[in-house]
Amino acid sequence: MARMSVLTRDEAQNRAQLLDVHRYTVELDLTTGDETFDSRTLIRFSARTDADTFVEIKPAELRSVTLDGEPLDAATLDGNRLPLKNLAAGEHELRVDASMRYSRTGEGMHRFTDPTDGETYVYTQLFLDDVQRVFAAFDQPDLKAVFELGVTAPQHWTVLANGVTEHTGGGVWRAAPTPLISTYLVAVAAGPWHSVRTEHRGLPFGIHCRRSLAPYLDADADELLDITRACFDRYHEKFEEPYPFDSYDQAFVPEFNAGAMENPGLVTFRDEFVYRSAVTDTERQTRAMVVAHEMAHMWFGDLVTLTWWDDIWLNESFAEYMGYQTLTEATRFTDTWTDFGVTRKPWGYDADQRPSTHPVAPENVQDTASALLNFDGISYAKGASALRQLVAWLGEKDFLAGINTHFRRHRFGNARLADFIDSLASATERDVHAWADAWLRTTGVDTLTASVDSRPGQWTLALDRTGERPHRVTVGVYDRDLHDGRSLLLRERYETDVPQDTAPEPHTGTRPALVVPNDLDLTYAKIRLDDTSLETVLRGLSGIPDTLTRAVVWNTLRDMVRDGELAPADHLATAAAHLPEETDLALVQGVLAFASVHIADRYLTPDQRPAALATLTELCRDLIRRTEDGDHPGLRLIAVRHRIDTAAHPDAIAAWLAEGIVPGGPELDPELRWRVLARLAVLGATDEAAIAAELERDPSATGQEGAARCRAALPDEDAKARAWDAMFGSDDRADLSNYLFTATAQGFWQPEQADLVRPYVSRYFKDAVAVAARRGPAIAEAAGRWAFPAHAVDAETLKLGEKCLRKADPIPALRRKLVDQLDDLGRALRVQQA
Repeated sequence: MARMSVLTRDEAQNRAQLLDVHRYTVELDLTTGDETFDSRTLIRFSARTDADTFVEIKPAELRSVTLDGEPLDAATLDGNRLPLKNLAAGEHELRVDASMRYSRTGEGMHRFTDPTDGETYVYTQLFLDDVQRVFAAFDQPDLKAVFELGVTAPQHWTVLANGVTEHTGGGVWRAAPTPLISTYLVAVAAGPWHSVRTEHRGLPFGIHCRRSLAPYLDADADELLDITRACFDRYHEKFEEPYPFDSYDQAFVPEFNAGAMENPGLVTFRDEFVYRSAVTDTERQTRAMVVAHEMAHMWFGDLVTLTWWDDIWLNESFAEYMGYQTLTEATRFTDTWTDFGVTRKPWGYDADQRPSTHPVAPENVQDTASALLNFDGISYAKGASALRQLVAWLGEKDFLAGINTHFRRHRFGNARLADFIDSLASATERDVHAWADAWLRTTGVDTLTASVDSRPGQWTLALDRTGERPHRVTVGVYDRDLHDGRSLLLRERYETDVPQDTAPEPHTGTRPALVVPNDLDLTYAKIRLDDTSLETVLRGLSGIPDTLTRAVVWNTLRDMVRDGELAPADHLATAAAHLPEETDLALVQGVLAFASVHIADRYLTPDQRPAALATLTELCRDLIRRTEDGDHPGLRLIAVRHRIDTAAHPDAIAAWLAEGIVPGGPELDPELRWRVLARLAVLGATDEAAIAAELERDPSATGQEGAARCRAALPDEDAKARAWDAMFGSDDRADLSNYLFTATAQGFWQPEQADLVRPYVSRYFKDAVAVAARRGPAIAEAAGRWAFPAHAVDAETLKLGEKCLRKADPIPALRRKLVDQLDDLGRALRVQQA
C-alpha cells in the first residue's frame, strides 16, 4: 500500500481559515459487488478568499469530478489529495463520483461475511482520517458540516446511520440530515441486522447485531437498554444541554478494532460484547462502562469537538472519567473504580514510563499520523485519573458548572484545551490554569513515599514526593483486628495535600499496622509504603476491608516488581496467599493476569517458569475448590480460565474437553472449549483433526478465530510456517482480516516453544515492517501488539529491535508499538537480572 499524505496541523489551520463547509450530500451504492462500492458526493462550501486547496479521497477509481459544473481532471489526484486550483472567493459545489474499496482491516467501510449463515454486513469506521476511504471530504475535525446520506443496499438489508433512516423503496434508504458534526463522526452500518427497538424520553433507541447473534442479544437486551436509559437520564441530570441528536442506536459490529466508537446517534461496538459464552459480572460491568463512556461522547466529542488532534484527551479522558463515575451513580455497578484501579490505571502507569510517553494534552501533534499514536493509556487512563484528581481538588459542583459552561459556549462547534480551562476557571476561584500546567502539560508518574515516625502515644506520617505535581490524597489508617488476626480495621481516613506547606502534624495513638497513602485512589501516582505497612500487606493483604484500598495496594506491589524493588517470586507468593480469600472479581482477574502474563512469562527466567506455573495452577485449584458450592460463579469462571491457561500437563484439561464439563461445573461453552484446545495445542496434545472437528462444531466467526489461534499454536515446523505466511505473506488476495491476523499472532509465540520459533524472532523485524507498510495502521497495530516476540526476553532481541528502529523505517503506527515493546522487554530483562 502506497503511503498517503498525512494532514499536518498547519495545513488544517490554513484550510479552516479559508473554507466554510456547509453540507455534504452523499450517495453510497452497496450493491456493486464484493470488492468495491460506489460513492457520489456533493459538497457545498464557500471560500473566504481566492486560493488553492485540496479535498481528500482514496478511491479504487476516480470516475469524475466537477467544480461548479466544470469538469476537473481526475488524473490530478495525488495519492489521497485532489487539488482544487484557483478557487475563487464565494460559494462552490464540488461533485465527486468514485468507486471505493471495502476494507478487511476495520478501517473505512469494513465488509464481513458471517461464516455461520453466509450473511454480509458492512459498517464504517472513519476515525481518525478514514472518511476519505468512503467519500470525498475536507477531512479535519474543525470543518463541521451537515451530512445528508442516501444508501442503496440489498433488499433484505437494514441501513443505520447517524440520523433516523427511512426505506424509500428499491433498497434505497435515506437518513435524516445531521446537525453540524465532524467528518470522522459520520456513520453507516448496513446488513440484515437483528434489532431490538424502544423509545425513551421521546427518542427512538435501538440495539442491533448480526442475525446469528440474535439469541444472545435478546438474552441481554433488557440489561443493555436499562443501562442505556439509566446513563441517559443521569447525564441529563448532570448536563444542562439536552442530548443533541434525533435517535440513539447501538450497533454491535464484527471485526471492530476498538472497544466502541462514539458516532453521533449510532454508536458502534465490537460484537464480542454480545456474549455467546459465560462471562463474569465484572465483564458485564466493563460492557456497561463502555456504554456509559460512548454516551458521554455525545456531549464531549460530538456536540463539542476538538479543534485539532492534540486535544484528543478532551474526548477520551472526559468520557473515561464520566463512564466510570456515571455507571457508579446510575446503575447496579457501584464499585467501578476498583476495576478502573486494577485494569485501566496500570495501562496509564506503564505507558507513562516508556520513552514514548507524552503529556495528557500534548502540544506538538504535527500531523494525523502522530495523532493516531496518542490513543493510549495516557489519553484514556491517565487523563481520567487527572480529571478524578481535579474533581477531588475542585469539588464536583464547580467541575460540573465549568463543564456546562463549556457546552454552552461551544455547542456544535470546536474547542481547544485553553477553552476548556477557561470554562472551568469561570466556575471557581482556584487557579485551574496552574493545575492544568502541572497535570496536563507534563509527563511521567510521581512517586509518593510514606515514612512513619512513631513515639509513645503518637505517630506522624510524612509523604515524600518524587515529581512536580500537587496531589490531594486520602490517607487510610488501619489496625489489626484483635479478635481476628487476619483482618484489618479502619481507624480513620483523612485528607492531606502533597506537598504540604508545613511540617506534618502528629496523630494521637499507637503506631498503625498499615498506613495507605491515596487510600481512595483519587490521585495518579506510584505509592511506596513504609516498611511496617509493607510487611503488613504482604502478610495480611486480604484482610484489608475495602476493595478500592486493596486495588491501591496490589498496584503498589505490581509497580515494585516492575521497578525491581520486589522479587517476582514474592509477588506470586503474596497472590497465592491472598487471592483465595479475595471476593472482588476485578482484583482476582487483574492480579492473576499480571502474575501469568508478566511474571511467569517475562519477569522470571525460563528455568524459573515451571515453578511459577505450578504455583498459579495450585492457586487456581484453591479458587476452584473454594467455589464448589456454586455461590461464586464469576470467581469460579476466572479460576477455570486461568487453570486452563497455566496448565503444564494436558491430562486434566483434556478430560474436561472430552467430558464437556469441569467437575462441579461449569459446562464448557464455546469460549472455554477453544481455550482448552488452544492450550492443548501449545502442549502438543492435539492435532489438526481435532481443531477441524471443533470448527465444524462451532463454525462461527469466533470459531474461525479459535481455529486460527490453535493452528498457529501447534508445536510443529509446518504449522508455524503456514501461520507465519498467513500473517506476513505478500499475496493481497490471501490477506487475513484484522481479527484473523490477531488470532494467528496470539497463537504463534509460546514460551514453551522458544526453541522452535527462535528463527522467526529475527524474521519478525523485517516482515512486520513490510506488512505494516503494505496494509496500513490497523494491521501495523496488530503486528506490533500481538505478533511481537514478547517471550524472547534477551539482549539479542533488544539488539534486533533497536536496529530495526534505526534502519528499517517502520511506519509510525508500528514504530510506536516497537518502541513500547522493546522498552517493556528491556524492563523484563532488568527484572530478571535484579
